[in-house]
Formats: sequence, structure tokens, C-alpha cells
Amino acid sequence: MPTYDLSAIADQLAAHRIPGSPLVVALDGPSGAGKSRLSRRIAKALGPSTVVRMDHVVPGWDGLEESVRLIRPVLARLRAGRPATYRTWDWARDGWGAELHRSPAGTVVLEGCGSGARSLADLVDALVWVEAPPQLRRDRAIERDGPSYAANWARWARQEEAHFAANATRERADVIIDGRYPVR
Repeated sequence: MPTYDLSAIADQLAAHRIPGSPLVVALDGPSGAGKSRLSRRIAKALGPSTVVRMDHVVPGWDGLEESVRLIRPVLARLRAGRPATYRTWDWARDGWGAELHRSPAGTVVLEGCGSGARSLADLVDALVWVEAPPQLRRDRAIERDGPSYAANWARWARQEEAHFAANATRERADVIIDGRYPVR
């Protein structure tokens, strides 16, 4: 089975660092591809990091595009080396929930669908695209999030497809990862 070398990926991403500024890495791709798991590993490999998850600010099943708008000021503050606070979406209550605080760090990892949007490109140094076959992604996502996601899978997938096509996200990626294979 093929594997990815985490150290080599980290080196490739670190090469995008602008001196005197935090390195901002976006991990994008469709739901269930393996972005969350990979983001934790990349953050650790790149040293002191803060991780921001797009799914924390997606306002419901139809909110992918809105989440990109909502995350921009958070990312801008972290990019400037300042702390950021933002409200999270409470998926169980279907409304806004608790606030999260993120401290500035040498690396900011923005993880989730929409993180590679063109409208965020001026704040992102390196874009990683993570992909996997649709059935595997669906199985992972439903195992992770349960029956509510199963009922909304097609609805969310349509948004992803339209968003990725409009933003040419995969085509603009600096690194492409096949989420079927482990990163070691």
C-alpha cells in the first residue's frame, strides 16, 4: 500500500513560509476525505501551530459559502499574529453556540471544506487538497457524524461540487493527497 512521508509534506509546505509572518496552510477537499486527521498531523509536524476548523463556522447544511465569509476575519487576525475569537455552529441545536479562542502561532492550519476558496487565497500560503473515492468518504462521514449527515449527504455534496468547481480548488493545490493512503 502506498504511503505519504509526513516529513516531506511538511518540508514542502514550510517552503511557502514568508519570513516574519505565520505560515498559513489550508487543507481542503470533500467531506470524509481525511482532512481533519491530516490537519492534526501536519500541525504537529510544522511546529507550534493553531488549527481552525471550517466546520465550526458553517451555519447549517446550506452554509458552505457563508462559512468562507465568516472565517476570513478570523484567518486575517491569525495571519497578522493576533488572537482570534469566533462563534461556533452548534449542529445539535442548529444554531450558534460557544465562542472559540485561537492564539497566534508560527503556523496556522485552516482545515475543512471551503478553506481553499479563492476569496481566502491572499491569506493562505499553501493549499493541500485531500481526496478519496465517494463511497469511502460517505462511509467515513456517516460513521463520524451519524444519521443526520446521512440524511443531508447529497445536499452537502452538491454545495461542495459547485464550490470546488467555481474555485478550481484542486487545480490550485500545492499538494494533493489521496486520503485512502496513510501519512507516516
